[in-house]
Parts: sequence; C-alpha cells; structure tokens
Amino acid sequence: MPDRAGDPVWVGELAHHRGVHGSGHGAGDLAVPPRFGSARLLVTDGGVPVGQAVVPLHGGRARAADLARAAAAVAGREPPAEPAVSAEPLTVVVATRGRPESVRRCLAAVLAGDHPDVTVLVVDNDPPDERTREVVRDCADPRVRYVREPRRGVSVGRNRGLAEARTAVVAFTDDDTEPDPRWASRIAGSFAEDPELVALSGPVLAARLETPEERAADVALAWNKGFLPRRFRLDDPPADSPVFPFSPGLFGIGANLAVRAEPVRALGGFDEALGPGRPTRGGEDIELLVRIVLDGGTLAYLPSAWVWHHHRPSSGELRDQMAGYALGLGAFLGKVALDPRARRLAVRRFPAALGRLRDIVRRESSEPKPVARARHEQHAPAAVGGRGSSPEPFGAPLADEDRPAPQDVVALPRGAGARKLRGLVSGPALYLQARRQVQAEGGSTPPLTGPARPLRRR
Repeated sequence: MPDRAGDPVWVGELAHHRGVHGSGHGAGDLAVPPRFGSARLLVTDGGVPVGQAVVPLHGGRARAADLARAAAAVAGREPPAEPAVSAEPLTVVVATRGRPESVRRCLAAVLAGDHPDVTVLVVDNDPPDERTREVVRDCADPRVRYVREPRRGVSVGRNRGLAEARTAVVAFTDDDTEPDPRWASRIAGSFAEDPELVALSGPVLAARLETPEERAADVALAWNKGFLPRRFRLDDPPADSPVFPFSPGLFGIGANLAVRAEPVRALGGFDEALGPGRPTRGGEDIELLVRIVLDGGTLAYLPSAWVWHHHRPSSGELRDQMAGYALGLGAFLGKVALDPRARRLAVRRFPAALGRLRDIVRRESSEPKPVARARHEQHAPAAVGGRGSSPEPFGAPLADEDRPAPQDVVALPRGAGARKLRGLVSGPALYLQARRQVQAEGGSTPPLTGPARPLRRR
C-alpha cells in the first residue's frame, strides 16, 4: 500500500447485512472527493455499531467488495443484541458559550432524531452576545428552549439544565457534537429497561479526520470505549481495570452522558469547581461518574447510543485542550485525596495508577515523537475496533506489535507529556481555589463521598 499517512481520512458509516453486503452509501462502490486517501467507517449490524474499519481509497473510491470484506471482518459471526428503545420523555441539555454555529449544527442533529418527545435546553453560560439566543429563535421549534445562565462554567450550565428539566432522564451533550438519530430513543430505552441504572455514557466518535490536528486529537483523546455494552458497580469491579473505580477513562465523557435526574440531584449534581470555565478546566464528568459508583449506583456504557464529535481544528487548540484535561484530572485526584473514604480506597490502587501514568507520560513525551494512528490502517480493509475493544483507563502503553510503521504516524503536540505532568501537579491547588470561589457564589461543590446538599429543581 502506498504511503498515504498524510492524506485526509473520510469518515462515514457502513451497514452490514448478513447474507447481503452493502454500505451506508448504497450497495455499490464508495465514492468521495479524491483528496481522501482512506475512509474510516463505523460498521453497523442491524443499526447497531459493532466496530470501525479502515479501507484505502484510490482516487477517492473503494470497491463494493472491499467494503463488504471490511464490514464482515468487524461484524463477526453473531449479530448484536437489539438495543431497547423507549418513547418516555427525555430532556437534552446543551451547555454552551460563544459558539452559535456549533449549537445550530448540534440542534439540527438532535431534532432530526427518532425520539418523539424530546425537550432540548440550550443553556447559555455568561454569554458574550445574543447570537446563541438568535440560533434558538431561528430554530423556531417548540421542543427547544433557551436558558440564560449568568454564571460561567460547563458544570454550572449542566446543573442549571438538570434543575430546569422536568423529565426523569436527562441527557447531556456538547455543542460540538452531532448525536446519531437513534441516540435519544436508545438512551430512554436503556433507563426504562434497567430501573437500577443511574447514569450511562456511549461512544464519542470523530466526525472529521481531514487535518493532521484532527487525526492527532483522535489519537490523544481516545474517547471511543469500544462496542460492547458494559455495567459498572462498586461491588462488581471489572477485571480489566486495576484502579477501579478511579478509572474515569473507562466510563466515558460528558459529551455523551445521561443520568436519572432525581438520584443525581440528590448527589448534588456536577461539582461546579471542576470543568471548562473554571481554573480546573476539566474533570467534572469523570468526578460525577466516580461519585455515583462510590455511592453504590450503577453505570452503563451503551455503544448503540453514539455521537459524532468535531475535534479541534488547530494544533494550538489541541494543546490547550490536552492541557485542560490534565488540569482537570489533577483537580479530580486532588479531590480524591481530600476525601477520607475515597483516599483509603485510592491508596490501595496507587501502584497500578502510578504505572499507568508513567506509561502515558512516556508515550506523550516532550519529544515530538510519532504516535500510532492505528496499526490496522497499514493494511486494508481492516478493523479499527470490534465489539470487544475496550481501552484501559488513562490510556494504555503500546505493545511492540502496535508500534507505528514509519509510514503510519501522526504526531501529538510537542511537550504533551510534560504538560500532562504539570497539569496533574497543579490541579489539586487549582481545585481548592475554584472550590472556594464556587462556595462564595453559593454554587454546588458536593463531596466525593458522604451526604451532599441536593441540587434544587427550578
């Protein structure tokens, strides 16, 4: 295969029909603009995602036979279970600030979904102008409501949405996503099917991989947690996570998150000292999920409810995003250290966590070394990740067979490892600073364990 590592990657879907091969673009060849050197395709079986595959493109084209082989390789022998669906009312909260066009795109995707009873709350945090309000007004859809929140911060916005919601289940997504049309109905179905479920997450997949920065972000962020449904409880720890429950990378992220409203309100909602818009810049979603587990709640990972995410378009934005996540993780770990019960649990897992951190920092070292875009992209067609793929929390070291070939690399921003270390070290102090600020404002900073001040409904 020729050296195509620098070419843009086209992103799409590929439907697998047992006994009949076809793609999401019809049963024929795939034809896209010729600038794309390969295509990453989400393979679905009966509308359920089972993995991702990469096929090479020649002049922007791939033959139907190659598409069929790629789909069959990922789908496996047994069809996936049909996900539950429900028409129970659902609220979708989109907290945003100063990104009206992203909000417009996200709203269009949510409203195009198949759920018949969705309410969308667009929470505009400390808005710099009226453009987001105008987007909601132009939408002219009674299912969408604009909420102006004077305080800044993603956690503040999500808590405002949680307080305003009048449905039993509340889903959260970010303004830079496009949820799949079946996203809301499958989330509602999962909660209706499992009365013990407190929260769930799902895959967050790259919507575009055209630029080197988008491809680097896809490697660095690793938001796709595989395509097998999973459940997490404190009394039933997973075998593949030695640091559970302090394994936020295992649970998912706030860009694709849903909760049962009343139990999460009783826990105090999101910690407003964490997340974008605060000095900590991240960690608000992982902290809530870990807090739910520590409280004895059940989490789920639902691969059939996915969203497409538009990664940062520039290396500067990616560097800033990665630095923010490191600060957020450091702030979260600082909160763990401040909580006596959580601290006792964490100390037992410290050696495993230290080893994992050492692997990550080495992988994201200060030298601009290439990082594997994926071993599977060297040959085509091939699977990116099947149903059994499940990344380790905090990322995993590359095995020898996963080392990048010279022609198959993307580079993380220079100094990523050093920035992660700095963020982890400075995060705890920033958390204390942010917590004092939020408490002075009367905001929510619930403890990691123990009684919390319930989040009040509005």
